[in-house]
Amino acid sequence: MRHIAIIGSGPAGYYTAEAAQKHWGDDVRVDIFDMLPVPYGLIRTGVAPDHQSIKGVSRRYESTALSDNVRFAGNVMIGRDVSVEELQSFYDAVVLATGAPHDRKLGLAGEDLPGVYGSAAFVGWYNGHPQFAGLDPDLSGHTAIVIGMGNVALDVARILAKTPDEFAGSDIVAHALDALRGSAIRRIVIVGRRGPHQIMMTPKELGELMHLHRAAPRVDPADLPEEGEDALLEPGSRKSVNHLRSFAAIPESHYADTPVEIEFDFFANPRAIIGTSRVEGLEVERTALEAGRAVGTGETYVIPASLIVECIGYQTSPIPGVPFDERAGRFPNDEGRILPGLYCVGWARRGPSGTIGTNRPDGFGVVEKIAEDIGAGSSKRGRAGFDQLAEARKLEVVTFRDWKKIEAQEEARARDGAPREKFVDVNAMIRARGD
Repeated sequence: MRHIAIIGSGPAGYYTAEAAQKHWGDDVRVDIFDMLPVPYGLIRTGVAPDHQSIKGVSRRYESTALSDNVRFAGNVMIGRDVSVEELQSFYDAVVLATGAPHDRKLGLAGEDLPGVYGSAAFVGWYNGHPQFAGLDPDLSGHTAIVIGMGNVALDVARILAKTPDEFAGSDIVAHALDALRGSAIRRIVIVGRRGPHQIMMTPKELGELMHLHRAAPRVDPADLPEEGEDALLEPGSRKSVNHLRSFAAIPESHYADTPVEIEFDFFANPRAIIGTSRVEGLEVERTALEAGRAVGTGETYVIPASLIVECIGYQTSPIPGVPFDERAGRFPNDEGRILPGLYCVGWARRGPSGTIGTNRPDGFGVVEKIAEDIGAGSSKRGRAGFDQLAEARKLEVVTFRDWKKIEAQEEARARDGAPREKFVDVNAMIRARGD
């Protein structure tokens, strides 16, 4: 028998569990740990609430989670409730699938002012992550700035621009919907230091901006390169730039009847966040491209704003006793191997890159490495060893069947047309499993 512990219940964790089942069949026991009482990681708290079709991938993980040799152990924090070293004493392999839940920082003056948020915090707020549910951003100002040129920046801009009616069918949490209902934001500026050919936004997400009820995107035609240069781009990037070209062709008269504008400010490098007691604006430097790099021109200007959301990337959380690469924001590894018996997968292995589906071959790859290393397994106690420790420490472990009770309560609480109303407090989640 092989005993495997996976830390993290997002896509990387469940794909790794699926791979272990396919490799060993009934001759493996997998425990999936998560600090929250609820599974699925960024599927639940990172994917935009109006992208329900993407969240549907969790149904695939459910079939793995409900099998006899896989167990979800929620409400267990590694490093607080149990150490990695202790898990290694119980399991043949410990796999870190913790994702990259923390924001990278720009390192700008004024970054700690009230009204400045990282995307993990802001997205966590409108998605109901218990850590960020109390964020309470001030939306009473006229202008919001979103720093970044990827899909997360688009998500934040789109959420800020939507009317309450446009959230029908989404699982945006009530406190965020109430705040957005009273929002005074009428200008959303997406800032990026390079140009249209360097964006990381995908065509589908860009195309959604053309279908918003009260908002319209704006691109300065002067920021676009010669159209013939688009031929050098990959097909997906070419489609994205085509969307930007269509935004630039919107007649000026259209904006007179559009309450909210989503403005793309290319070639703008953030230099400092302005403000005294709270954020008042962003100072940027105009850039130019030299061999694909953004080089400052010396020209600076300030964009007044009362809200700034930085969407510039994520990094993995360090874990006591595990080597960590601060610069890369992930665990140093050799194709998933960190130390004997200790592995990593997904964003914890490669950094925040790729799609949800990228984690599947990653999970299967690390299981192959584990199989090479542990052979027929050992006499370790696995689940029984952890359960004894959990009982001694009085840990309140939440199982997947407990989660299904929580889920049923969330579905019962949903407003009309919504799939669920999430609990945003850990204690409320735990109480819900017994109701």
